[in-house]
Amino acid sequence: MNVQHFYDSETSTLSYIVYDSHSKDAVIIDPVLDYDPASGFVEGHSFQKLVNFIKEHHLKPLYCFETHAHADHLSSSQYLKAEFPNLIVAISENIKFVQKTFKEILELPSDTDVQGLHFDKLIKPNELIMAGTIKIEAIPTPGHTPACMSFHINNMVFCGDALFIEDYGTGRCDFPGGSAAALYHSVHDKLYKLPDETIVFVGHDYQPNSRELRFETTIGISKLQNNQLKEVTSKESFVTLRESRDRTLKVPRLLFASIQVNIQAGKLPSFLRLPIFKKIN
Repeated sequence: MNVQHFYDSETSTLSYIVYDSHSKDAVIIDPVLDYDPASGFVEGHSFQKLVNFIKEHHLKPLYCFETHAHADHLSSSQYLKAEFPNLIVAISENIKFVQKTFKEILELPSDTDVQGLHFDKLIKPNELIMAGTIKIEAIPTPGHTPACMSFHINNMVFCGDALFIEDYGTGRCDFPGGSAAALYHSVHDKLYKLPDETIVFVGHDYQPNSRELRFETTIGISKLQNNQLKEVTSKESFVTLRESRDRTLKVPRLLFASIQVNIQAGKLPSFLRLPIFKKIN
């Protein structure tokens, strides 16, 4: 099984294509759509790289998996589906909770979908999915959001924002429905139960201390070296650390645009709602 990574430096996001070089079957994970919030322009530089790779290698993309409803970039899943009409866009069935939450927070129109209808497939916990010759195990890993899902393929796991490279730690848990306790369970009691040699492909790399880009580690290394959540870390100490860290973080620059698009499977509205939170009288 082969993996090709794609890095969007604007949002520090990693997208992946996993493919079988013999059958040419492929799946896409977390594709990015370029968006400029100042102008409102969307462009296709990032997703076109995926399209070019797929065509150059004569691949058959069967699924587009979203590890969660991202808060820091827009998904290009619908543009990919336009290029490859048989592509199945899939996400955890818990997206319905995220849709309902943000419909209320953003006061979205009454007919806004909260049943996941814009996605082609809602994935059940621990579901096994066959994408041609590629076998995918869907592991629910909530905490960063309620709808986070990791995808276990052969000796690899694509974990979105649950677990990062060991010098950065884990995903934040302060979004609506997020939970540091849930993330501890997802990482410590699920991901860390995978074999130590399992290769971890992360959803972001923020390159701390200006180091070179890294997008993979292993379960074994994470258990020993992750600076927020090692195998020996207690739930209480992690929750205290994670919640303390989250209180210092800024709201993601593309939060409101990303959420409105991504909870509807990457389908673009004509306009976005932007809330105003008054901190002055």
